[in-house]
Amino acid sequence: MLKGYWVANVDISNLDEYKKYAVANAVPFNKYGGKFLTRGGKSEMVEGKFRSRVVLIEFPSFEAALACYRSPEYAAVKKLRESASVADIVVLKGYDGPRP
Repeated sequence: MLKGYWVANVDISNLDEYKKYAVANAVPFNKYGGKFLTRGGKSEMVEGKFRSRVVLIEFPSFEAALACYRSPEYAAVKKLRESASVADIVVLKGYDGPRP
């Protein structure tokens, strides 16, 4: 089964409130098997444009990634994020094609 991923590009407007979201999101992410691969940190934009913080979360499957986003547990936590930031989030299915 192919893994699923969330890619979130985030601009934080209230860091203290965003920290509450960062703690609370452990509940839905753990329930659906989410694992942070990146959570902000150093980055360098090399082409195009993006927000100030990039987050990559891996899930056991594309279906688990979507189920987490659509879950009542995440809906409650999402309100914390929305009050402290602006985000663009995409859910992706892992790649199963030829490798270079």
